Amino acid sequence: MKEPLDYLKELRRLIRVVTGILVAVVIATFFLIWNGGSRNALSGGSDQTTSPISAAEEAPMDTVIDGVHAINGLADGIGYMEVLTNCTGCHSAQLVTQNRGDRARWEQIIRWMQETQGLWDLGEKEPVILDYLASNYPPEEINRRTNLDPEAIEWYVLKSQYEPNQ
Repeated sequence: MKEPLDYLKELRRLIRVVTGILVAVVIATFFLIWNGGSRNALSGGSDQTTSPISAAEEAPMDTVIDGVHAINGLADGIGYMEVLTNCTGCHSAQLVTQNRGDRARWEQIIRWMQETQGLWDLGEKEPVILDYLASNYPPEEINRRTNLDPEAIEWYVLKSQYEPNQ
């Protein structure tokens, strides 16, 4: 018959083995994820079946699809490179594409960034950048009704069916 200490030693050994196996599985999983999840990542081979990815993810930087650069979503046109080099160094191109404005509004945004965010002087590139932004990201018509004028509304009092008639 085994002593209680022997059982404890065997239990500790078993726990160490199981822990070692778990650690190896976790490391292998991270390795596979890090290598893109291909089946042959451990052997260094390439997998013939790839997971579906968008055209933007596999397109080189200069690919333009329907007038938009696939890699960053910026519209193609004169001033694209100036906007790419001067704007996306500090923030995502999505911040540009989600905003709209005329030339004056874009200039106002640039001045605000220069005063508060540390944007450098754009120099001779500023007119090109402003032209690009104003032509590719102009103000949009707001599809929303105008505010109601409470003075112009003819108000009436609703009568409840539970109140006695007067």
